[in-house]
Amino acid sequence: MQTVRLKPRISINHLTSSYIRLHSPLRCYTRTHQPWQQAEARRSESSSGTTTPIPEEALTRKSPSPFYFEAGYAIFAKRRSRPFPPPFLSNSSGNNPDSPSTHNHSKDKRPTVDGELIRGITNGDDAVLVSDSFICANDGVGAWAQKEKGHAALDRLWSRLIVHFWATEAEKHSYGGNNDPNPVAYLQKAYEQTKKATTEPEEWFGTTTASSALISDDHKSPPHPVIYVTQLGDSQIMVLRPRDREIIYKSKEQWHWFDCPRQLGTNSPDTPENNAVMDRVEIEEDDVVLAMSDGVIDNLWDHEVLQNVVDSMHKWDNGDVGPDGDGREPGEQSYSDKMLFVAEELVKGAKVIAQDPFAESPYMEKAVEEGLSIEGGKMDDISVVAAQCKRRKI
Repeated sequence: MQTVRLKPRISINHLTSSYIRLHSPLRCYTRTHQPWQQAEARRSESSSGTTTPIPEEALTRKSPSPFYFEAGYAIFAKRRSRPFPPPFLSNSSGNNPDSPSTHNHSKDKRPTVDGELIRGITNGDDAVLVSDSFICANDGVGAWAQKEKGHAALDRLWSRLIVHFWATEAEKHSYGGNNDPNPVAYLQKAYEQTKKATTEPEEWFGTTTASSALISDDHKSPPHPVIYVTQLGDSQIMVLRPRDREIIYKSKEQWHWFDCPRQLGTNSPDTPENNAVMDRVEIEEDDVVLAMSDGVIDNLWDHEVLQNVVDSMHKWDNGDVGPDGDGREPGEQSYSDKMLFVAEELVKGAKVIAQDPFAESPYMEKAVEEGLSIEGGKMDDISVVAAQCKRRKI
């Protein structure tokens, strides 16, 4: 019997986004996708965790929100990541992009910028970041590797630097004042800092999409959780309410044309202050917030993402599966381990479709609508951060 994956008609309770029409010429670099048969699957990499690295000297929040994220991430790279160029890594850095520092005498083996550890994790061209208040998934545009003044690591350099500077700007907000967060302003500052870091003393080309969710509260009594979702490009933030099997919110991808998303960087007219969309979304405790690169949403429809998450949470709650596929005793694992498992299962689901040359996929559907003959899933870097809203114990 042949199984056919059909696109559903699904109810979305809350969806707010907009497009801004361009009035200036755009030199946009589209993504380059080889047929799945030619993908370097044998050199692909998978990884997962519950935190991404932060510097030891990172600031400690004085008055945290009553709500926070229990989070985990999982990633699959379609090809092995390469090291960043100098000065972000020394020439003796080896093959791991999260390996040696630029400082000759530093004992830290990870990349740095302006003397600071670069936050987040690189996944092929993607970059993700996980903290208890801020999650992010960016997708670097890989075509820059073939351009003049390009570098095999520049796509991932831009995505990773934006993640780094964005997180540090968001962190500064938690130190003073009672104003609502402004993640678009944080992204604008991160964009300016990334441009500076990639032009002085040498220019490095690249572009990236950007999407994040920052958790806070409504400052009422009693307080209720809210998230500030920021979107530029075609990565996505999605909010699920597992107990109701419902999608509460999803951000909307932004495009110039097919396979050319809005992007920050070289030769792109897009900027955060002009093109980023920010939504304030009211959520509830135990809602799950997903930050996903297009490697997920180009291979799985919304209802499949929802079903995958609900199923994996059900397995975890019943003690059927642990983070490494083993049985576990009740109470052995934390909420962050649960979200790690959710992220891993979602990456696995997207990977199955990405590697299937005969699968029906959202990416194939978009291509057909544009008059292009494309079949199967889209082999791409797959990045997922899964975060569950929790209340702090006082």
